[in-house]
Parts: sequence; structure tokens; C-alpha cells
Amino acid sequence: MSRAGHPAEASDLIDVDELIAAYYDRRPDAAVPGQRVAFGTSGHRGSSLSTSFNEDHILATTQAIVDYRAAQGITGPLFLGRDTHGLSLPAERTATEVLIANGIDVRIDSRDSWVPTPALSHAILSYNRGRAEDDPGRADGIVVTPSHNPPRDGGFKYNPPHGGPADTDATGWIADRANALITDGLAGVKRVRHADIDADAIGEYDFREHYVADLASIIDVEAIAKAGIRIGADPLGGASVEYWALIGERYGLDLTVVNPEVDPTWRFMTLDWDEKIRMDPSSPSAMASLVGRRSEFDILTGNDADADRHGIVTPDAGLMNPNHFLAVAIDYLYRHRADWPADAAIGKTLVSSMIIDRVAASLGRTLLEVPVGFKWFVPGLLDGSVAFGGEESAGASFLRKDGTVWTTDKDGILLCLLAAEILAVTGKTPSQRYAELEAEFGSAAYERVDAPASPEQKATLSKLSGDAVTASELAGDPVTAKLSHAPGNGAAIGGLKVQTEFAWFAARPSGTEDVYKLYAESLRGPEHLAQVQAEARAVVSAALGG
Repeated sequence: MSRAGHPAEASDLIDVDELIAAYYDRRPDAAVPGQRVAFGTSGHRGSSLSTSFNEDHILATTQAIVDYRAAQGITGPLFLGRDTHGLSLPAERTATEVLIANGIDVRIDSRDSWVPTPALSHAILSYNRGRAEDDPGRADGIVVTPSHNPPRDGGFKYNPPHGGPADTDATGWIADRANALITDGLAGVKRVRHADIDADAIGEYDFREHYVADLASIIDVEAIAKAGIRIGADPLGGASVEYWALIGERYGLDLTVVNPEVDPTWRFMTLDWDEKIRMDPSSPSAMASLVGRRSEFDILTGNDADADRHGIVTPDAGLMNPNHFLAVAIDYLYRHRADWPADAAIGKTLVSSMIIDRVAASLGRTLLEVPVGFKWFVPGLLDGSVAFGGEESAGASFLRKDGTVWTTDKDGILLCLLAAEILAVTGKTPSQRYAELEAEFGSAAYERVDAPASPEQKATLSKLSGDAVTASELAGDPVTAKLSHAPGNGAAIGGLKVQTEFAWFAARPSGTEDVYKLYAESLRGPEHLAQVQAEARAVVSAALGG
């Protein structure tokens, strides 16, 4: 019997002392692929226990970021924050040692506490507001987080002066430089011991105060307070815990932090689908304890460890599918933000629900469909040409009420507050509003599954063109598009997407396992979805040569 959704047991917990000891004791070998610095869509991630996230990795990566800044002519301050994972504080201290030794103006949290990813993005953009793009004095930042990953993991992410995730040109350069430094025995790394750093050598910044004080510029907090919406916020043991407490106090909200506990073992979590501890607010298994309390509040919310993802629980529907809430959020915002640019597009990843396409059409708005990765929304959010950018994995951000940029990284706190605003202003929960959208546009059945693929097949899949698909029909409907590049910006999607008027599927290789990810959706219901999935596997198999 699966233990998914059940409370963690002692045998599921990490030994924090062992984890931290391994961080300092183990030395990676850059000749071993699994021990190299490798940036995914959200930075370098790994575990000290598998020699993939250790002190040498952070020393080398931080020095590489310093070298990258120099090559780019960036001389402004660097904002540095961490989440609540056990490896985050050691990694933050290691990074500080390198940054100070290199003469970087480092700004850490003035309360020596946790910093959500959106608060770091907000800090970078606030500092850079009014500065020209070629101003060398602009700020950038590092956030130490593996996001929703299990407690044994660590993560290290660089955000350039635009405030969002670094693009592949930057991360590729930084990773190559870091691995060269490790191979060279860290000879090129400058470092000063943390104990020898003068207190006044490190700058301070109150991330929480600046972020929370600015929320009224983007969320109708007065409407939430006036309506008396009862909010239950679960930080899931993450960096948002003290932010939620201040938000409730600052704006007079009926807000309860349902679990204020922070513990690097995450012993209070329910197990995810694979019986691992994972702080994923979009997972019914990880959110099981919160869903069990849905009758106690008008809106219940969850965030992952760095608060860049959101989970929305309503009394009438439980945990909402992330795609469903994105559709509702878009529909609501574009109807209730009068000062947003009239031509601002709606940004979605190409594996997000086609209900969003229908909503965009009903609003008369342009749909910007991009590959997976929030970095694709950064330019549009910066210049206001995209008012909302969202990913199917429960990550999104949008513009302030006046149409200017808020964050260029995902903001889970923001989206949770938006759920409360929607209920306060419309009198309907987001799930009730989604039921209305389905009644208008069709009932969407959506699923992502993994299918086996060899390394060679994965490499082939990532480079396929739409011409590799010979099928003219999918589950009884004519194929309307065969895509290997995103229609919104022409960027390669690293896989295939095939769509009809009523359904679609997309296949992308996994970056960590010998599988490919198969996303599929149908507006004709679950049985039609199953047919789409079966035919999709055959299409992909044929494209891969059987």
C-alpha cells in the first residue's frame, strides 16, 4: 500500500548533521558527470550526500558568478538570500566568503532570516528601477534554494540585473567556469574565512519589509480585509513563514499561518506521490494535511520552500489543478486591472492548459506561448508587453496595478493572495469560477506521465522537427499543428508538440532520468485523453525510429 499523502515517519527523515558534514567533507570530481556543476532551469541542484552539492561546488560557482559579473561589467550590489533547506545556510556562508574576498558589495537579509525567491527578485528590480540597461551599477542576486526538492538537496541560482532566472548563455558560461575551477583544484577561487569577515563588510537589506510594504501596489488587500476572507496560509516549512505573519498583521487580514514550524527534516510533511518528502504545493499528496482542513477557511494556500510556487485549496473543490487556477487568474486579472496596457499579452508555457487559449481569445488578448521555463517571460514582464506569465507547474507572476513590473521570477505568495482577492471581489472561489469557464469552453482532462527512453532516444527527441511526425490525425481529429519551436517566440522546445482543435500532446526528454515526459490534454474528457496518450506514444515511438 502506498504511503503517499500519509505523514512522514522517522525512517523518511534525513540526518541533518550527516548532510552538513558531507557538504564540507566530500570533494567532487568534475570528470564524473553527476558531480559537475550543472544549471537546469532553476540553477544548480544536488545533494552533499551524492557529492553533487558540496562546498567546492559553491566556492567554484560563486567565483564563476563573480567572473561573469566582471565580464558583463556589472559593478552594483549583489543581493544574497537563502531558503530553509539544511544545506542553504552553509552554502550562503560559503558564497559570502567568496563574494567578500572579491570585493563585491553583498547585501544579505538584515534579520539573518530566510528570503523567498520573489522577494529577492523584487529587491533587484527595486534597486535597478530608473537605471539604464547599460548602467554598470545595476544590482543582481543569488538565491540559495532547490525550491520544492526533498530535504537532502541544495540549490544555487543566479538572477542577473533583470531580476529573473539567468538564461542559458549565462548559466552555461558560469557552469563551464565553475567546473574548470574545480578541475584546477580551486586555484582561481578567492576566499576569506567567514569568521574573519568584519561585520560592516557585509551590507544588509530588509527583504521582508520592502516586499510586504509594496504588496498594496499589486493586490487589492483592502478588498480582502473588507470582505473578511478567512485565509489559512501554509508555508510548508519554507521561507515565506515570516512573510505571511507580517502580511496578516500589516493589512489587517483574517490570516492564520496554519503551520509556522521550520525544520530542515520536514518531519511534519505528508509524503509525495513517490513516498518522498517534497514541498510541492501543487501535489495532492504533499498538500494532503492542508486539504484535510479546507472546511476551516475560505481560502487555504501553500508555498514551496522558496515560495516561488503556489497551491490553492478551496472548501468546495480541495486542491486546484495549477492549470485551472492559472486560467481563472488570467480571466480575473485582465478584467479587473483597468490600467494594464490594452495590448499586453498573456504568457503561458506550451504545456499549459488550452483552456488558457480559450480565455485569451474571449478577452481579445494575444497569447504568447513559450517553451518550459519562466525565463521566457522576463523581457515581456519588464517592458509591460506581457502582463501575466504562468507555468503549468504552479509558478506565475504579473504586473502591478499600474502596469509596471513587480517581479521577473515566479511569486507564489502573490498568487495565493490573488486567490483571496478573487473571492473577495467576485464572491466566488477560484474553483467555482473555473467551473464556469469549463461550462463555457469545455471540460479539460489533463495529465503528465513519464515513459521510458534511452539516452540516445532522449537526445533524438530533443532535436526532432515537426516534420518527423507523419500522423495527420490525433484521436479522431485532424492535426492542426506539429511544433518543435514555440509559436510565441520561435524558441526550440526541446521536443515535440502536436495539437488539434480539441486536444494536444507534448513530449520532452527528462534532464535527470531515462524517461521522456508526456503531457496531454483533451477537452472531450478522460476517455478521449487516454486515446490521445496512447496515440501520442505511438507517434513519439515512430519519430524515434521505433
